Amino acid sequence: MNDTRTPLSFTDWMAQIQQRTETALAGVLPEPTIAPQRLHEAMRYAVLGGGKRVRPLLAHAAGELAGASAADIDRVACAVELIHAYSLVHDDMPCMDDDVLRRGKPTVHVEYDEATALLAGDALQTLAFQVLAEAPIGADPAAQLAMVAHLAVASGSRGMAGGQAIDLASVGMQLGRAELEFMHVHKTGALIRAAVLLGARAGQALGADELARLDHYAKVVGLLFQVVDDILDAAADTATLGKTAGKDAENDKPTYVSLLGLAEARQLAEDMLADAKATLRPFGARALRLEQLADYVVHRAF
Repeated sequence: MNDTRTPLSFTDWMAQIQQRTETALAGVLPEPTIAPQRLHEAMRYAVLGGGKRVRPLLAHAAGELAGASAADIDRVACAVELIHAYSLVHDDMPCMDDDVLRRGKPTVHVEYDEATALLAGDALQTLAFQVLAEAPIGADPAAQLAMVAHLAVASGSRGMAGGQAIDLASVGMQLGRAELEFMHVHKTGALIRAAVLLGARAGQALGADELARLDHYAKVVGLLFQVVDDILDAAADTATLGKTAGKDAENDKPTYVSLLGLAEARQLAEDMLADAKATLRPFGARALRLEQLADYVVHRAF
């Protein structure tokens, strides 16, 4: 019997995945009644009740393309989002970006204290690997082991942490476009690429060419996300962003807007969007959600 159900609209699909992710994250985070209670409260405060869940959405879109089970993708999505949440907690601290607002509420070190924020970030990072490793994902243990290694590289000195180090070292400097791209391929892009590739590897084995296409798509979307972030930081207000607007300019950080100007940065985003969509074309309808997510990243506040 043919399935004649109408596919969910992108908006409904996105809301469904965001709710799935919220429920799954609430399930893997320690309850606040378990000692040490304050640390567990801070961890839940940092993760739950906010954020667009772009990385889980990408993981689910890629996992659906590869025929992965929703439960397996939930685990991948939680692992990647926990790494992302830990990075935000640490990035907001006085020794880094020193910000007081995240997702429309006080940052963790403001709501609790610096020591608790530091420990909460540490604990979220280790929880991510626990979630990814403690039960089977897919049918191939070797593939799951590779997923753990991939997330570790994407999070570490050759990925997100390394990109943040470059970012901190670049304050007050005028970077060229290649240098700016190198920084963001690591700082923002590495975890977005991990979300896509881990989601895809949770399903049926894909060919090398298919994985290469997904990796190129994810690299472009990771950079695209940063270009749009830079545009929004320059053009949107604090209420819209849920975090302090204009922080990059205030801190004299190199951005795509400071390098290219607002109009050219917007054109770059549109060009990157076209590249991402072209890369997905051979997948046909299987890549619909990935294509819609690329649109969403660009046009979320243009």
